[in-house]
Amino acid sequence: MFTPPAAYTLVATDLDGTLLRSDDTVSGRSRAALARAASAGAPHLIVTGRPVPGIRTLLADLGYDGVVVCGQGAQVYDAGSARMLRSATLDRDLADVALGKIEAEVGQLFAAVDQDGPDGRTLTEPGYRMPHPSLPAQRSASRAELWAAPLIKVLIRHPELTDDELAAAARGAVGDLASVTMAGPGTVELAPFGVDKGTGIALAAEALGRDLAGAVAFGDMPNDLPMFRRVGHRVAMAGAHPELRAAADEITLSNEDDGVAVVLERLFS
Repeated sequence: MFTPPAAYTLVATDLDGTLLRSDDTVSGRSRAALARAASAGAPHLIVTGRPVPGIRTLLADLGYDGVVVCGQGAQVYDAGSARMLRSATLDRDLADVALGKIEAEVGQLFAAVDQDGPDGRTLTEPGYRMPHPSLPAQRSASRAELWAAPLIKVLIRHPELTDDELAAAARGAVGDLASVTMAGPGTVELAPFGVDKGTGIALAAEALGRDLAGAVAFGDMPNDLPMFRRVGHRVAMAGAHPELRAAADEITLSNEDDGVAVVLERLFS
């Protein structure tokens, strides 16, 4: 039987499919619920696959000035001081080799990269379509251009395989060259080996002086599993991937129906 934490110390939320609605906004109800939790001693921690440049506008809109985990855990960023606390890069030669190994198994892939740093660019090779059209990205002329600067992760797509099929094939092909995760529809990613949302949230909690045993985390995709394993209370969104639903302590409503707020209103009533 699940026993909830005696006291909640932190509210960790994924963004896409979790806190954000489909129009990339956070509802007034969710904002109020997060503020109530923070006033009760459980501040909000964003834990997202997006790189820092991809959420800077959102952070400003939310008035978020704390620590944020970005890039599937590769980046831990202090929004208040605009300072990167930690950044893990994916070796570019290994990334190129990893893509070659996956393509040897499944055929041609289309790839993109998120560059390192608070101002790193997202570059896409010809044929790659961004899963979130609102995110800033620049088209490169060739795959070779993807390796021009240090990077935190590689995003891959296949013209025929499902996300689950591609993720499984990639894991089998790359071994310990990189960590493979599925972050959302059309979003299979390669990150530095051993780096994930679990390692990212652990570093952020240490910086904040918070005990993850008292944290409640919200997510919707397999990339949230490492975060779920670290926290005391795990909440999956309605429509979440089956792997995440199986690991959750409870299922809430969808992101469109303020599923995060519904749980927080109950926990911090």
